[in-house]
Order: sequence, then C-alpha cells, then structure tokens
Amino acid sequence: MTGQRYIDEVLLPHVRLFRGAAGDKFVFMDDNATCHRTLAVQDCIDSKGIQRLVWPARSPDLNPLENVWGALGRQVVGRNYPPTNKNTLIRALTEE
Repeated sequence: MTGQRYIDEVLLPHVRLFRGAAGDKFVFMDDNATCHRTLAVQDCIDSKGIQRLVWPARSPDLNPLENVWGALGRQVVGRNYPPTNKNTLIRALTEE
C-alpha cells in the first residue's frame, strides 16, 4: 500500500464521505503505518477538513481490537491442524 493508493482507495471514497455524514464531531483514527503518514496523505486529510486522532506509534493497547486480532491469530496458528487454504482458514476463525 502506498500513500497515494491509501488516498484513492480509502480516504476519498470512504473516510471523506463518512466524515461528511457524521458531521463536525467526526475524528478519524488510523494507525501509524508508513502509508498513512506520507505528506500526500496529510495534505489530503488537511484539505478535506478531517480531524485526525494523534496517537503514538506501536501502541496497540490504545486500540483494543488489535489485541483481539492477536489472540485470535495465536489460537488459529496453535490448532492441531492449522488452516491450509482459504476455506479452512474461514472455518478455523469461525470456530475460534
């Protein structure tokens, strides 16, 4: 993912429209992935009037869902018969 793809595929078609629907109280939260921190992305966010939640890099504890995904991943990998294709992965995730 590049900064430009992030703008074209996420910010403009989704975040900008959701911000418009949510109103002035909307605060956008993303992580500190490299593609999220390019100057082009920052310029896009600023030009669209999107307020961004500032948070430190590598802080999954600030986003509890990251901990859930980590626990789920460990459960799936630790299974007696780990998934070998998409269908078995879906089944394993559903069972866990």
